[in-house]
Amino acid sequence: MRHWLGKLRKDKGLTQAYVAREAFIDRSYYAQIESGKRDPSYEVSAKISNVLGFHPAVFYSDSISEPFNSALDNSPVIVSQCDLNLRYTWLFNSHSDFSNEEAIGKRDDELAVNKGTADLMELKQQVISTKRSARKIITFPLSNGQISYDVYCKPLLGEDGSVIGAATISTELSGYYTEK
Repeated sequence: MRHWLGKLRKDKGLTQAYVAREAFIDRSYYAQIESGKRDPSYEVSAKISNVLGFHPAVFYSDSISEPFNSALDNSPVIVSQCDLNLRYTWLFNSHSDFSNEEAIGKRDDELAVNKGTADLMELKQQVISTKRSARKIITFPLSNGQISYDVYCKPLLGEDGSVIGAATISTELSGYYTEK
């Protein structure tokens, strides 16, 4: 099942019929894609991702995820994508204070309000606005204390070259790095 796809659509207040119409596909075909019964072609995944504001590669992450999951599971690395409104469209290996699934469709400031989330949102917005990658060390107050991450953010581009969001990779530095 592609729970993330249905959740993202619902969080944006859209119906299956609307997404299907905007992606120029049949509603029943879209429903089968959302339920995981059918896999879209790259062309169809690009149309759906354009309507919902995420990179089409997310559709294929399940088929390549096992080596990725094995390598990164429980590692000090978090990988994510967000749309132009800074709402998560994909999240992997988040801190244990958060659920990857529950974060989809939400902004950082809807998950937690602190200086770290404000800095992360500012970094993502800067990357989206400038179309240039950026990197920053950001510290978050989490259940197991203050944790610093080296956050690298790059713009996500649609097929036409326009910015459709941002991708981040955040590496935990706590225990490995001390700020001066």
